[in-house]
Amino acid sequence: MPTTKTSLRQQLLLWLLLPQLVYCLAGAVLFFTVTLFYANRVIDTRLVETAESLARLSQTHHADIQRLAPMVVQQTDHRFYAISQQSGNVLHGSPDFKNTAAPYLAEINSRAEPLLFDAVLNAKQFRIAALRATTANAEPILIQVAFDLDQRNRYAKQILISTALPLALLIIITCLLVWWGIGRGLRPLAQLQSLMELRKAQDLSPLSLQDAPRELQGLSSALNHLLSGTEESINRQRRFIADAAHQLRTPLAGLKSQTELAMRESSPEGLRERLNMVHTSATRSIHLVNQLLTLARSEPGSQTGIPKVQMDLAKIIRDLTAELVPRALAARIDLGCDCFVPTAMMHGNSALLREMFINLVENAIKYIPRDGSITVRLTEDAHNYIVDVEDNGLGIPDEDKARVFERFYRREQTGNGCGLGMSIVKEIVERHAGTVELLDAQPHGLIVHVVLPKTELPA
Repeated sequence: MPTTKTSLRQQLLLWLLLPQLVYCLAGAVLFFTVTLFYANRVIDTRLVETAESLARLSQTHHADIQRLAPMVVQQTDHRFYAISQQSGNVLHGSPDFKNTAAPYLAEINSRAEPLLFDAVLNAKQFRIAALRATTANAEPILIQVAFDLDQRNRYAKQILISTALPLALLIIITCLLVWWGIGRGLRPLAQLQSLMELRKAQDLSPLSLQDAPRELQGLSSALNHLLSGTEESINRQRRFIADAAHQLRTPLAGLKSQTELAMRESSPEGLRERLNMVHTSATRSIHLVNQLLTLARSEPGSQTGIPKVQMDLAKIIRDLTAELVPRALAARIDLGCDCFVPTAMMHGNSALLREMFINLVENAIKYIPRDGSITVRLTEDAHNYIVDVEDNGLGIPDEDKARVFERFYRREQTGNGCGLGMSIVKEIVERHAGTVELLDAQPHGLIVHVVLPKTELPA
């Protein structure tokens, strides 16, 4: 079963909202921690100030301390105090704090300032400031001022709630804004999807997106480039099919007429002559079909060719020249090969390159006068291998050199050619990122000049 993938909208929401949620929660925790820290600091400061005030009051107004102490402490349901003797007897204040400072007496007696500590009394947690002091008659006493931390915790909860509610509202507003922004940002993608869904398969015209962002313009340009290449490939195939149909129609019609005439012949001599003509027509048709198949395979958009591999161009040229020598001798042509490069390794399609050189040599054999000569020459420069197929024929006028590479163009209507040989050569050379041109030979003749780039061998 195909796996369900999350949408781009969901991914954007996740990566945009998740960090913001983390930041908001972290901010709330930090704000609560800092607030609690300063609240504890305020409580400790007030406790110390109150304990010191009670110590001064004990020294100056000892007789009135029972009346004045509650006012100094501002005793409420969460503020308490106790003034005790060294024996632990509580003289004034809450008797519940009789023994709370017992574990800390040694430290309290050694300090001049109040000691702050936490204590649990009656299942409640208190923050206590304890101070050793003396009365007006030099009697040592222990002063304790306590604050009920349950009240602080209630304050902390209120602070947390008052902080969390605005943050929750902020998160909700942020989610809505991000959702709206992502939807608006992805709207051009929806437009592109709509354009593609409504477009017919035959419509390969460029896409037009108005006010599209830069990233989508890049995608649109890539799609337009793909559509343009596809349209060019389809048009090339259509032209090829039209040209092939046009070129095949004539020889096949002639072949059919020859067979009909042969069927009417009654004499053996006439029948043999008609059959010879049928054989000639069939040979031309086979040659045309082979050339068309080679042309289709050599086109840059074709995927049916043999993959490119490392190969020796010099060996291919030497072997092909040797194979074509018997045919050249039969046509009274002197065919030779000059390989000035012993080994020419390159990355290419050996089958197509063989077909290219066969076309070049066969064209020369076909169109130069008898007793002529053809030389296949291989040289190199810093970046390229150069192949020249030179003959001493009549050559080609400059105005016709460019047209020679057009499909089905024939300068002469004689012979069995179909006008595809040089088109095949051009397609194969271009498929190997090379160039081909026609040059004049001296004193007369033609040079087909092919340049093929070298390729680095793998380490």
